[in-house]
Amino acid sequence: MIGNNKIVAIIPARGGSKGIPRKNIKELNKKPLIAYSIEEALKSKYIDRVIVSTEDLEIANISKSFGAEIPFMRPDALARDNTPGIEPIIHCIEYLREVEKYDVQYIICLQCTTPLRTSVQIDEAIEKIVNSNNDSLVSVTESEISPFWMKKIVDDKLVDFIEDSTFYARRQDAPEVYTLNGAIYIAKTELLLKNRNWYTENTLSFIMDRVSSIDIDDLIDFKFAEFLLNHKENFKDEDII
Repeated sequence: MIGNNKIVAIIPARGGSKGIPRKNIKELNKKPLIAYSIEEALKSKYIDRVIVSTEDLEIANISKSFGAEIPFMRPDALARDNTPGIEPIIHCIEYLREVEKYDVQYIICLQCTTPLRTSVQIDEAIEKIVNSNNDSLVSVTESEISPFWMKKIVDDKLVDFIEDSTFYARRQDAPEVYTLNGAIYIAKTELLLKNRNWYTENTLSFIMDRVSSIDIDDLIDFKFAEFLLNHKENFKDEDII
């Protein structure tokens, strides 16, 4: 808790991942992937409860063994391939409010797929949004590829993706651009319930380094994350190209 604000972390983890079967509990460096997010959330100075939302009994049991709460099993209807990511978050908020009579001021979503995100970053993000009193906060990292240097193909010919991008003669001269990294989402609970979206006109950015932003989608990402866990003390962020 920070001030009088109750803060709950929700870690969504369904069992039916496609790219890597059972990805959320696949062992990364001899530990289930989901354990990294649970452990860092539990280290936070401000998070009051760490809840895993899952429909899968094995994921639930593993999550409990690492200290997360499983106050409910997620309905199967909210664990399908086409389920919008916000829906399990809304379901959890409504469960806490209606069943437990537990009101929360801020919700933070921590996806399993960014295992190198740290408790220090989580706490810095919480401090930033609470102290600013903005609606929400979403983490980003500097994009490896600038859209000003991207091309599209029209009639088999290369065309600038962004018109007049040739104005930037060197890549270093182009504006810095950022991409969502999926690591941290925070919002005021009431606004999240109202908008069913993390984004408003008052959404803050939280910039993270590229190593902490590693997002596991396929086996190549998985192996790269494993490599970084074993060797990250040897790298500076600018070394990851």
